[in-house]
Amino acid sequence: MQCILEERGYQVVEIAADLEGALTVADKIDLALVDLNLRDGLTGPEIGKRLANDHKAKVLFVTANPRLLGKGVAGTLGVLPKPTDEASLTAAVAFALSPSTGEQAEAPPALQCFG
Repeated sequence: MQCILEERGYQVVEIAADLEGALTVADKIDLALVDLNLRDGLTGPEIGKRLANDHKAKVLFVTANPRLLGKGVAGTLGVLPKPTDEASLTAAVAFALSPSTGEQAEAPPALQCFG
């Protein structure tokens, strides 16, 4: 995912393997792509919640287990199920980073939005 996004001009700040790593870069990011199961266990939902609510980052979960998120995590945008392809990944990132306007852009088909 890092290579795909960098080839399209996005700056990848960090790949964090756990909650502690994610929080060390929390104030440097606009968007976080968060898996659910990391080195420290099922911490992805907590990471997403904290990044979105405490650090005002946009959060998309990217996971093979979207059902573990139930109806979603407060403050986060949605989930991109794995496996995914380049087109779905870049469309989801572009959607998440698009400026908010009065008219909400339509989410790409692969992205399951919360709320």
